[in-house]
Amino acid sequence: MAADPGLFTPRSVTWQMHGDPMMWVAGIRALYLQALHPRAVRGVMQNSDFRRDAWGRLMRTANFVGTTTYGTTEAAERAGARVRKIHSMLRATDPETGEEYGIDEPDLLLWVHCAEIDSYLHVLRRSGYPLTDAQADRYIAEHRVSARLVGLDPDAVPADRAEMAAYFVKVRPELAAGPEARDVDDFLRRPPTHPLLVPARELLWRRVAGLAYASLPSYAHELYGRAAPAPATVTRHLRFTGTLLRAVPARVRWQLPPKHILRAMARLGPDARPAPYKLEPQVAILDGPGEGAADSDGGDGTRWGRPG
Repeated sequence: MAADPGLFTPRSVTWQMHGDPMMWVAGIRALYLQALHPRAVRGVMQNSDFRRDAWGRLMRTANFVGTTTYGTTEAAERAGARVRKIHSMLRATDPETGEEYGIDEPDLLLWVHCAEIDSYLHVLRRSGYPLTDAQADRYIAEHRVSARLVGLDPDAVPADRAEMAAYFVKVRPELAAGPEARDVDDFLRRPPTHPLLVPARELLWRRVAGLAYASLPSYAHELYGRAAPAPATVTRHLRFTGTLLRAVPARVRWQLPPKHILRAMARLGPDARPAPYKLEPQVAILDGPGEGAADSDGGDGTRWGRPG
């Protein structure tokens, strides 16, 4: 019997993209963006000690993404069921109105989903990951699967860049940098650490978090109240960081726990190794004449294409 390739399979855009080291920068950008939805971030802050467990939250999200991308179908479905069960038991309260609401409301789950997918796609493409417009659309469509796992109706989730852009235009009036967003911002800029590690935090973490913040859409900079850096400068920094991180051998990077990719390759064989070049043969199939060459707008209103 053939080994189970999982929900996405090694032929998916997701399988190739999620093996890229810039996913860590993208994940931090997603946290910054998600925090701008007051109802969504309130649900996080009122149900967890974010300041003490922010690293744990980031690692749990990374583990969920790794499991659903590279794990077996059973493991992915089990991870989704666990997330849905936890969310179904949690409530949040609006301090101004006293309204109590579930954090598994579809609108809140949709915001978290779109902010993540937007961030993953935006950061990777802008940092030089070779992805055509058609493949970017395919990536967004593939993640209707992950949306289902957390409890969303796949048909209500954006399926391409145009739908993602329309979603962000629609949700924009609901966004604000409230007290909870300020807490997230403060943590990401100056995470508590052992005194001996403060120099490393200043040298490394602040650069990574600063780059993630810099890559946010212009309206996010306005809401946080800090001037947006020049887009061309941000793009250069993203490309430099991407080049630097991708120079580290993949086998070395993938040794970090929980080793989802290495376990997938052990299950499916070496041909399952994720790599950008495996997307190239799809261009002729997915793109019509002229497609994949021109840049287009992403969900946050910035350019998805590979900026110069």
